[in-house]
Amino acid sequence: MSDITVTAAQVAPVFPQKAEIYDLLAAAAITAGQIVYTTTAGKADLADGSAAGTIVNLGVALNAAAAGEAVSVLKRGHVAGFAITGLNGAAKLYVSNTAGAAADAAGDNSAVIGTVTAIPTVGGVSKLLFVDCSWV
Repeated sequence: MSDITVTAAQVAPVFPQKAEIYDLLAAAAITAGQIVYTTTAGKADLADGSAAGTIVNLGVALNAAAAGEAVSVLKRGHVAGFAITGLNGAAKLYVSNTAGAAADAAGDNSAVIGTVTAIPTVGGVSKLLFVDCSWV
């Protein structure tokens, strides 16, 4: 399992009008691009594939936030900023055993956060992460 590199300054929804984004309060310090879950208190905290209780109601943080500050969480939609050009289209990304990280294989507790998708661009194709997290 390899963690996926994220460039926090580039993390942004690509088609915001089609994205499902929720604003939550951060339970801890969060960086843009980190994988978060919703705590039982309704706050965003770092997801960790080695802790089963943290792989529910997942999403991608779209901005940095200190504990108690607002963080926008992408539940569904395309997002930029993930270094996934070397992965095949339709490859799944998972919650890593590293708190807040995404990985190319499942952690101790498997939770898919999205799929690599190819989007046509001028002069070629770009690969984006399509986040599709269910909240139950």
